[in-house]
Formats: sequence, structure tokens, C-alpha cells
Amino acid sequence: MRDNISDFQRLFLSDVPLLDVRAPVEFERGAFPGAVNLPLMDDDERHRVGLCYKEQGQDAAIVLGHQLVSGDRKAQRIAAWARFAQAHPDGYLYCFRGGLRSQLVQQWLRDGAGIDYPRVIGGYKAMRTFLIETADAATREGAFLMLGGLTGSGKTDVLADLDAAVDLEGLARHRGSSFGRRATAQPSQVDFENVLSIQFLRQRSAGVRTLVLEDEGRFIGSRDLPLALFERMQTSPLVWLEVPFEERVERVLRDYVQGLSAEFCAVQGPAAGFDAYAARLRDALAGIARRLGSERYASLSGLLEQALARQAENGEVDLHRAWIVELLQHYYDPMYDYQRDKRESRVVFRGNRDAVTAYLRECTGQVAR
Repeated sequence: MRDNISDFQRLFLSDVPLLDVRAPVEFERGAFPGAVNLPLMDDDERHRVGLCYKEQGQDAAIVLGHQLVSGDRKAQRIAAWARFAQAHPDGYLYCFRGGLRSQLVQQWLRDGAGIDYPRVIGGYKAMRTFLIETADAATREGAFLMLGGLTGSGKTDVLADLDAAVDLEGLARHRGSSFGRRATAQPSQVDFENVLSIQFLRQRSAGVRTLVLEDEGRFIGSRDLPLALFERMQTSPLVWLEVPFEERVERVLRDYVQGLSAEFCAVQGPAAGFDAYAARLRDALAGIARRLGSERYASLSGLLEQALARQAENGEVDLHRAWIVELLQHYYDPMYDYQRDKRESRVVFRGNRDAVTAYLRECTGQVAR
């Protein structure tokens, strides 16, 4: 039998398969990338056992747990764990603290399926603590370069060309603006923090000491950056990406119209997906109506409706450029110009995509591709 493990760094760096035997409600609050939830107890069973523990003590709670998970229910859960173990012979299982629940699953797997399967010592809590400490160390000890630019500049594309970079918006599944919501929901706050910490761990393990991040606000959609990281970002050198206006319009059209429409249609099907995509654009525009003012909002709303009608009719997206141009010129660009002026003292380099990419590669020690 393989030994139980407490080498959390190896678990995360090697993408070791993880069997999470906590209750579904615990898993939904926070989990690790790729972990599979096959609980020992469902939410109701866990709730009842918890009440029993408080009122009658541990021994009575254990007895109740065995009563609730018995017979066919127990056999079905053992079979599910066995299938996971057979499919992932290099994996590990864990519960919240690596205690009674994971040990019981080990015992039942051994007795009911003849499988010795190791557990993570300390469980979810210990792994989560390790990731928090990893992010804290990376924030405290590492150096950061911030990548800024006006809406549609292609900052995400530049990050994708760099080895020493972390795409915060990609991890948060949100593009950061009022129009940034995607077709799929954002991860939970804990899940976002976990994947961010794992990215930091990978970069530090690869020897990266200067990391490139996009110049973000504290919140990316409904997810927020760790405060210590955000504070470091606000004082780190800033590299500014300069892109012609027409190119920015085309990128916004690609990402926020064509790309978003395709995302929704892939998730919900063509008809429902298009309706959901159109509603998302309308909601995003309505969300900034007060800041736009009633006259400009009415103008933009009219342009958006014309563009959506044409797109629904024959798939053409050309009319979307009209509202994109007006929104960039009269809303996003003035806002970003103001923010850039406040950060001017931190700007260490500015240039087009090729120049900025080359500069960032040099600063992070990356060999040109």
C-alpha cells in the first residue's frame, strides 16, 4: 500500500487525482482543481450526525452515521470510491481534517472492495492552509510587473505569450468590466483563491521571481483579489500597452460579441444561447446606465438593439461596431485615461504589442519564442 501523504506541493504540482469525501455543501464552498466529490455522507446525513454530535457526543454520532450509511447506500458509495481508485491508482482521498471520515472510507474500501487507498494527512484544511501560505509568500517575496492598457488592447493575449504571467481574469472567469461576465459562472471565492495560489506555486517552483499580472481593480466580477496581493499590485511598476483605436474596436467585437455569443450557444444551444447572450449585453449596458446618463444610454441601447436584431436575422455583427465605438470613446477611454494619469509615475515602459511583449520577456528572463 502507498503511504498517506503530507507533501502538498507534490500533490498540486503533479495534478495528482484527488477524491474528496466531504459533503456536497462543503465541496461547493471550496475545492481544488480536478478534485472529484464522492461523499461519505450527503448534506442531510452530515447535518443529522452533526446535531447528534453536539447533543450526545462523538460515540452516538458515529453510531448514527453507521445507521444512516448502511446496506445498499453503503454498497453504492463503496462501489463509486472503488471505481475512482481503479481509474486513478496514483490518487489520494481526503475529508476536511484528514480524520474520521477519510479513515472510515479507507477502511470500507479495504473491507468492501479489497483496495488500499491512501489519504491526505490533515485533509482539506491542511491543503488549504498550505495554499494560503504559498500565496502569502509569493506576494511578500516576489516581484510584480503590471500590464495596463485601454479596453480592447489585448492585454490577455500578451499574457498568453508570456511564461512568467498569471491571467487573473482567466482564473476568475470574468473579463473585469461591466461587460465581463462569461457564459459560465465564476468560481467560488475559495476556488478562485485556490487556483491562484496553485499558479503562484507553479511559477515559484519554476524559478520565476518576477511575475506579470494585468493591472486590475480589487474586484474581478464578484471575486476579489487577496488584499495583500492587491496592495502590492498598486505599488508595482506598470507597463502600458498602446494599440490603435480601430484594432481595439475589432478586438472588443471579437471577444464581447462573437466570442461571447459562441460561448452561450455552446453552453445552452443556438436559440436559448443567443437569447441569453443578448440579455447579458443588455444587462451589462443597463448596469452602467446611471454613469452614462439617460441620453447616452438611450442612444447606446438603440444601437445595441439594432445590432442584435441584425445578428439574430442573419448572423452579421457589423452593426455592433457602432455602439462599441461610442462606448469606448465616451465611457471607457475617459475612465482609463483618468486612471492612467494617476499611475503615470509608475509607468516604466510603453509601446505596441511586439515592443511590450519583448520588454516583459526581457524583464522576466524569458527567452523569445
